[in-house]
Amino acid sequence: MTDGGDKAFTDEAGQAPLVEFLAAGGATEGMPPAVIETHVSRVFLGAQHAWKLKRAVKFPYLDFADPARRRQACADEVEINRRTAPDIYLGVTPVRRVAAGGFVLGEGDGDIVDWLVAMHRFDEAGLFDRLAAAGELDRRSMQALADAIAAFHQDAEALDRRGGAAGTGLIVANNAESFAGAPGGILDAEKVAALNAGASALLEELSPVLDARRDAGAIRHCHGDLHLRNICMIDGRPTLFDAIEFSRDFSDIDILYDLAFLLMDLDDRGLERLSSLVFNRYFDVTGELKARPGALAVLPLFLSMHAAVRAHVDAQQAAGLSDADRRARRAEEARRYLDLALGYLNPAPPCLVAVGGLSGSGKSRMSRELATYVGARPGARVVRTDVTRKRLFGVAPEVRLPDSAYSGDSHVRTYDAFMEEIREGLAQGHSVIADGVFAGHRQRDAVWALAGEMGVPFAGLWMTASADVMIARVNKRQGDASDATEEVLRQQLDYDLGDIEWTKIDSGGAKEATLAAGRAALKRKQ
Repeated sequence: MTDGGDKAFTDEAGQAPLVEFLAAGGATEGMPPAVIETHVSRVFLGAQHAWKLKRAVKFPYLDFADPARRRQACADEVEINRRTAPDIYLGVTPVRRVAAGGFVLGEGDGDIVDWLVAMHRFDEAGLFDRLAAAGELDRRSMQALADAIAAFHQDAEALDRRGGAAGTGLIVANNAESFAGAPGGILDAEKVAALNAGASALLEELSPVLDARRDAGAIRHCHGDLHLRNICMIDGRPTLFDAIEFSRDFSDIDILYDLAFLLMDLDDRGLERLSSLVFNRYFDVTGELKARPGALAVLPLFLSMHAAVRAHVDAQQAAGLSDADRRARRAEEARRYLDLALGYLNPAPPCLVAVGGLSGSGKSRMSRELATYVGARPGARVVRTDVTRKRLFGVAPEVRLPDSAYSGDSHVRTYDAFMEEIREGLAQGHSVIADGVFAGHRQRDAVWALAGEMGVPFAGLWMTASADVMIARVNKRQGDASDATEEVLRQQLDYDLGDIEWTKIDSGGAKEATLAAGRAALKRKQ
């Protein structure tokens, strides 16, 4: 009996009998399992458990043809994924060849020829890619997901000797190498060359920022493969699983590079609104824009890098598919990702939009929904006074603050931080939507002047509604960052607002009509 060694499989041809055994139900109580295939693994789904087999393949970024690396990857996968999904990942199970020529799992006689990751099977209906396809992802689920990712990043191991410009450069170089090795005829060679050149140029430009983010603690042992198919709703909570285990080069990364995969995946699926919601919620709860340098500046490169990975991976997969229709669909996906990667490298120029109005006027909803349509992907950064105040007091956006948090000094401190975050976002080349009451002409003049100072276009929207509508909205609020009550609103109704030169929008009608009016107002300002 051995632990593998010379007996273990070194290529997919050698693995073929094991694949046949598993596909026939060898690990799933004799019942033929459902099988999920990727370019690096096969997952065999039984009634209660799932078994993952690493394919004995070799790519520029991994070597699973080496049995020792395959075995270590199984152990690493279990350890790494127990950080976020301890109930799913059960352990590593050896596969042994028995004298009769068959296979058995677990302890016993026979030479170990491969290893399986043993997992508890969950309900695939809760996978976020399926929820997305069914239209079942909403603002609340995206908010919960962003909170889960932020908490994971906060707790992840910090690494001060990884990442930065050098680590990012490894991924950019690997993408170029993988494109060079991709089968011909699937991807446009001129577009690939333009993407490689653009990514390299932006990498060089951002190198000092990337190193500064590393030095500020942005490099963590992250997930590395954070897209919708690797997230599942389990017991009502978004659960991250299937993190990268085969290379720390791809998981010891900037936390925003980790987040960018999810944002890109949502974009690619036409779910730009959900991408904007995750992006803004993550920045709300982490304060990332002020916590570390260059948070918005690095996003175009990070988004493009992830789309590039998908492009060359899909091209490689397309070449290996025997079914003509599946091959054509996968090749088209690869070309779509290539175009997406190129598009991220040419972001829209920044602008500043201010949305004001009394409590309950609909300003925060307008800001949130309008963000999708403003500026570069993943949409404008929404800076909201209510959220800024909560962050200054060290609490989550939905935690209610005492009245003292709205005193004169606290108000000044909140407004100063609010304006500084707007300034920082614009300085990094990203569009910003400023969400506040803006009841005084001095505040309105100040935000307009800031746009002039930063050299960006400005648009101001003033939200209105009847007093009865605003009162009803304030009284109905739950789980919102605003602490305004009916009493506060009635005090606001007595304000002398002065002349308001911003575009006025009545939010008393249908939500869709209100958003359309906001978008139309911005078009007129362009």
